[in-house]
Formats: sequence, C-alpha cells, structure tokens
Amino acid sequence: MGHWPLCIRGDRDWGTQANMARAEQEGIPYLFKLRMTSKVKQTVERLMRDAEWCDAGQGWQGAETTLRLSGWSRARRAVVLRRRIKADLAVVEQGDPEQLRLSFAELTDETIVYEYAVLVTSLPHEILSVAQLYRDRADAENPFDELKNHWGWGGFTTRDIKRCRFMARITALTYNWWSLFVRLADPTRHTEAITSRPLLLSAPARLTRHGGQTRLTISHPHAEAGWVEATCREITAFFNTLRRTAEQLSPLQRWYRLLSRALVKYLNGRQLQPPAVLPAPA
Repeated sequence: MGHWPLCIRGDRDWGTQANMARAEQEGIPYLFKLRMTSKVKQTVERLMRDAEWCDAGQGWQGAETTLRLSGWSRARRAVVLRRRIKADLAVVEQGDPEQLRLSFAELTDETIVYEYAVLVTSLPHEILSVAQLYRDRADAENPFDELKNHWGWGGFTTRDIKRCRFMARITALTYNWWSLFVRLADPTRHTEAITSRPLLLSAPARLTRHGGQTRLTISHPHAEAGWVEATCREITAFFNTLRRTAEQLSPLQRWYRLLSRALVKYLNGRQLQPPAVLPAPA
C-alpha cells in the first residue's frame, strides 16, 4: 500500500466506468479527461450559457458541475475548462479528396471561439489546482512521447530482455545528455529533438591547415544560423570558464555547475550545491 499512487491521471481513454469504479473501490483519487459524447457536449453548452467561470491558469477558465453519463453507476464531479482562441484561423475543407480548399477566418470582437476540455475527478481541490494537475500530466507524458517517436525508444524488439534493457538505457541516457546540452543553448524552454537536432547538428564543417594554423569552418544552412553561432560561442565561453576553475572543483561540483546553468529557469540563478555528507554512524 505504501507504493500506491496518490492520484491517477489519464487522458480520455481512461475516463471509463470501469477505471473510475476500481479507483473508488481502492480509495485512490483520480483525474481523467472525458470523450466528447452528446451528453458531455450538452453539459458544456449549458455551462457556457449559465455558469460562473473562474480562473483556471494559463489563460483557461473553469466551471464545475455534477455529471452522470449512461453506463455510470453514479454521478461524479466534472470540471469544464475553456480557453478563448484569439488568433486568426485557417480552415481546410476536405469535401473533394483531390483538391483541398483552404480559407481564412478572422476573429473579431463580436466572434468568440473557445477550445474546451471536460475532466472528471474525485479530487476535492479547487478548479485551478485540478486544471494544473491535468496540465502537469501532459507535461510528464511529453518526454515519453518524444523518447518513443523521436529517439526510437519503441523501435527495437528482441526476445532477449537483457539487450532490450541495455538499448533502452542507452537511448534514455542519450536523451538526457542531449536535453541538457540543448538547455545549455536555450535555458528558457525545452526543445524537442525533431527541431533541436536539425538546428544544432546539421552543419557541415571543413578543416583547413595553412601556415601552421588549423581552421575549422562551419557552414550552417539553417535560417537560425546567427542564433546558433551566438549560442555556441556562449557555451564555449562557459566551458572555458569552467575549465579554468575545474582543478579546484570535485567532479560532483563540476556537474553541479553544469546543472545550475542548464536549469537556470527553475533555479532563478541560484547555484546548486552538493548535499552535505551525512555523519558516519557511531
């Protein structure tokens, strides 16, 4: 029981009577997304018209109600989230498969368009916390999606479990190292491999030697070549500074210097320090 989850979060495939009933039976809180069935859409329509909406964070608004769908054993708490779409829209009409028609829709102040989602939960938290918990679920799932689709974590099979584990660990280690390197380049955000690899790796280089000097010329075809050059110079300057003081630091302290720069967004400029050594047992 000590290793059971404090809460179960899942997308719309998890919002079923069987999953919710089992979680309720075991006493585990849950937070699931619901499919947009006709009754769920009727609930959204009613709340859009009558509910008092409150702040749900990151531009979202939330309202709650009690909902019982067909097949459910009882009514459950539902939270409806909505966020206004302010940008102009591009609409693709697929009536003729041979020729797609593209039209543009400009949103005015008289036209209000929302994206929305409906959550079902047994949590007692206020709407803002429920909405943030579900956003955290998506954030936690994205690295696994990236590992499978961009790094090939799910692209190998063998009956030898030892080789499977070995390859999985190599892939995860490569992903971790690359993510940290990209964070050194841009500490403000996480950039997926599908964009960061072409940006930072696809640059042919030519090595020339003349007059006792060696020159490495890099030709970057990307439109962001200027940003890449400036970023690489900053990383080089950081490692040069670290190299000058590295002899005074232990390997763990050097590692903490690297992490402090890569994770500066979360540390707000604070330097990580190795944990204090526990006293030896008497």
